[in-house]
Order: sequence, then C-alpha cells, then structure tokens
Amino acid sequence: MAPDRQYAVASLLFDYVKSPSLRHLRDPHSVHKLARDIVNALDRASSVWKKWEPDREEIAKAAAPCWIPTEDLQSFLNTLPGPPLTKTDVEQRLRAIWEEPHTTYPKDELKEGCLAVYLAEKSQGTGMRAIIGALQEHIEREEERLRNEQQEQYRHWKEDERVKLEQRFLSGADCGWTRIEKSEALYCRRNGRAFRIIQGKDKRWTLYRIKELADKGDLLGTYQGRGDANKALQQIAYAPEPHR
Repeated sequence: MAPDRQYAVASLLFDYVKSPSLRHLRDPHSVHKLARDIVNALDRASSVWKKWEPDREEIAKAAAPCWIPTEDLQSFLNTLPGPPLTKTDVEQRLRAIWEEPHTTYPKDELKEGCLAVYLAEKSQGTGMRAIIGALQEHIEREEERLRNEQQEQYRHWKEDERVKLEQRFLSGADCGWTRIEKSEALYCRRNGRAFRIIQGKDKRWTLYRIKELADKGDLLGTYQGRGDANKALQQIAYAPEPHR
C-alpha cells in the first residue's frame, strides 16, 4: 500500500480507537461508518484529482449541470479545505464529471434561464450551496417543461401525419395504414386497391378488400398480428384481379 494511502487509513483507525467506549467501538453503525470513511480516504489518496477534498467534490458534482460562471465557482471552492484551485482545475474537473457514465453536459437551452436565476440569487446574497439547490430545482422544472413540449410536438406531428395519410387515402392515392377520422379500423391503399383491417376481441386482425368506406368488404383472411397481415397484403395487393 502506498505511504499516503496507508497514512490515510491509519489516521482514521487511530481516531476511531481513541473512543473510551467499547460499546461505541463495537457498534455496527459506527463500524460501517468507519468502513465508508476508509473507502473514501483510499479513493481520495489514489485519485489523480489531488486537490479535490470531499466537500469540493460534492459541490462540483452538484454544480456541474447548473451553468454557474466558472470564476464564481472557483472562488467558492477555494473557501473550502484543500490546496488553491485555478480556473483550469475547475474547468477540467467539471469536464471530467460531464464525461462520466450516466452524466451529460449542461443543456444549452437551459443556460440563459440558469444564469438569470444565479444572478438574481447572488444579488440577494444567497449562499452558493443554496443557489446550487435553487438551480437544481429550476433545472428539474425546466426539463419537465421541455419534455411536455416535446411530447406535445410529437402528438401534433403524429396527428399531422395521420391527416396526410387520410387525405391520400381519400384522394385515391396509395398510402400506408391510417385511421379515417376516429375509426376503430385502419385503412390503406396498395396498387390502387383499398383495404381495411380491424382487430377483434380475440386480438386477431381481420383483413378486407373494400371499394369504399361504407363497403362491408370481401374477407381476405384473419391473422395473429399486423405483421402477418402486411406480409399477406404484399402478395394480395399485386395479385391478378379475380374474374367475376
């Protein structure tokens, strides 16, 4: 074990055994806490980020998505235990955090709003840790708003696509499966021929050839899934018309 790692563990153990209480020394909660402290100390001692004490690391990870000006974050981090941090120290630690698994760079679309919240809170004298908490809440709200907007845009896009398909079908052009208004059945046109498919209570799909929407149609087959019906339709749609 490297001397710095050995020293870190020994310091924790010496502090632990100073307790005059055997009950405390044998307490499972105290032992688990000591184990966590040892693991954290080993991680710090072996880390390439030598300047980053636990408090600094916690703040950096919390601030990483928040668009806090680097100089301001640097100034605050330098009030915490550890060697002086340069602007490059902070920039590169943040970059390393952003590139960790399950972590992403700050969202560009949130930058303006985050800076507005930050400056407003700073002007009121709010402490940095509280500002970070406020920014985290702001980001959560904004991400929820963006998700809702994206879902609404997707719904509009799907409806626009449905209307386009419906119009193609009604105009007599070939098109993929679509609902006509709020029909339970789906309609499509292949090779100039119109078809209807509908799912029954048994979850199977029944395919019909139709001449118009109100037409009951000619039964072509019943299929376990839409994929099976589509495979059959590839042949049916281009087969010679039956002689009447």
